Amino acid sequence: MIRFEDVSVTYDGTAEPSVTGIDFEVPEGELVLLAGPSGVGKSTVLGAVNGLVPHFTGGTLRGRVTVAGRDTRTHLPRELADLVGTVGQDPLAHFVTDTVEEELAYGMESLGLAPDVMRRRVEETLDLLGLADLRDRSIATLSGGQRQRVAIGSVLTPHPSVLVLDEPTSALDPAAAEEVLAVLLRLVHDLGTTVLLAEHRLERVVQYADRVVLLPGPGAAPVVGDPAEVMAVSPVYPPVVGLGRVAGWSPLPLTVRDARRRAAGLRERLGAREETARSGAAPPAGTVPEVRPAGPVPRAARRLLRRRAAVDPVRAAPAASWVAEVRALAVRRGRVRALRHVDLTVSPGETVALMGRNGAGKSTLLGALVGLVEPAAGSVRVGGAVPHRTTPRDLVRRVGLVPQEPRDLLYADTVAAECRAADRDADAEPGTCRALLAELLPGVGDGTHPRDLSEGQRLTLALAVVLTARPPLLLLDEPTRGLDYAAKTRLVGLLRTLAAEGHAIVLATHDVELTAELAHRVVLLADGEVIADGPTAEVVVSSPSFAPQVAKILAPQHWLTVTQVRDALGQRPGAAGPTGPVESAGAAS
Repeated sequence: MIRFEDVSVTYDGTAEPSVTGIDFEVPEGELVLLAGPSGVGKSTVLGAVNGLVPHFTGGTLRGRVTVAGRDTRTHLPRELADLVGTVGQDPLAHFVTDTVEEELAYGMESLGLAPDVMRRRVEETLDLLGLADLRDRSIATLSGGQRQRVAIGSVLTPHPSVLVLDEPTSALDPAAAEEVLAVLLRLVHDLGTTVLLAEHRLERVVQYADRVVLLPGPGAAPVVGDPAEVMAVSPVYPPVVGLGRVAGWSPLPLTVRDARRRAAGLRERLGAREETARSGAAPPAGTVPEVRPAGPVPRAARRLLRRRAAVDPVRAAPAASWVAEVRALAVRRGRVRALRHVDLTVSPGETVALMGRNGAGKSTLLGALVGLVEPAAGSVRVGGAVPHRTTPRDLVRRVGLVPQEPRDLLYADTVAAECRAADRDADAEPGTCRALLAELLPGVGDGTHPRDLSEGQRLTLALAVVLTARPPLLLLDEPTRGLDYAAKTRLVGLLRTLAAEGHAIVLATHDVELTAELAHRVVLLADGEVIADGPTAEVVVSSPSFAPQVAKILAPQHWLTVTQVRDALGQRPGAAGPTGPVESAGAAS
């Protein structure tokens, strides 16, 4: 159905091709996963299927890409629209109408389908994706995850033969991600739809793939094969595979169920370690993560961070008992009660994860903490100030928000200009922002335009911009969207360093693996209310939706991450095992 024949793509103004030597085939009726670290060209490969590369992006495409026999070099994207449905990383860029129902119908209207057919398909899609209650809602009022489901639904209604999806579950809660993937599997198995998708959260999708196409590095030829075989050599892999490498299992498991069947011996070994821990000989496993300046944060970046902290008058002021305090908070968005009677306190050095289904109120709570949302009732105080009544210049020294849409913070023409502006706005030493960015996102040139970065790269740039001001309270909304495992590991290292220096961190996330690795506390939200608030191990292990893979495999023991298991077994990172290295830079742990 899809055929790449020795394809390379070179964008205008770049000396080296973005991808080269791409040569593989996707048969009709298969779900194929495109995997690899950030920046290796996955989005470029996907864009070549629907003709956006090179007709829209510019540049030079060498080789040949065909979809059902149509050559994308000679067919414009509109001439492939009846055949290929595409959902990109940014749902907002996808929408052309105002309401959910109109958006679901728009693609069919463009293809001239009959009204009765359109009505039936809209209803089917509303039910498939759990969107029926949102049919009349304005898209502008939806949460990030709800928008992502609408974007996916809008390409399902025309019934394309090929679906191309770029990070389709990145903004979805675990339950919604499973629903979307179940729909895709039904289309593949029952209707013979061909699906090519790229996804960094491999723990969600690798077990469903018929085959994996791995792009191991920039300019490297793809590795194509069975998912288990490819994961054995991949620099990026999910926690279940990482645990299999630590335990020496062969073949490597891809699902929690397969891993649990093999885990009896590992549980026995770890049980002895827990007994030792309870006797006082070692700290208990599975408790809140230790706050320490761990992770690969370079000395230069640490010096800049500490020097900045030393001269910041806000940080030097006497510390209150709480960095942030929320009492009986209620927020309304039009007719929707977004939050009701929410209480939350955050201490210096504490990392709190806000979790819950899409639309639960996580982003609204972050907005209230940074002054973007005015309370309808209750109170919010951050560093002694009321956020929505504090001037932006004063507030930026107290709290910083990295939003779901990083482009809201980025306005300059180059990465270097963004970093210089961040240094000026924060009264920071020149080069502070650039040093942070170099650690989080190596290899991005100063002259690169932010719009030319991937979604994950833009998010990382926005994080560096916010961190430059060294706010005592750092808020992050879905901070791992578009990040591969290596970038996530670097992010965890930096956030641990910040927490160790006394920064409070609140992150809204659906990434259960990030929560297990980083958070001290988890606050679960549902319909705008707090339904659970406690230590990470206690809250997530008891939740079938929000437990990380390692917790599910090793339950009832309270192990959360591959790192904890590896350390308990006394293994060194990178130690060779029967199935390959225990952990690499791209590991999930």
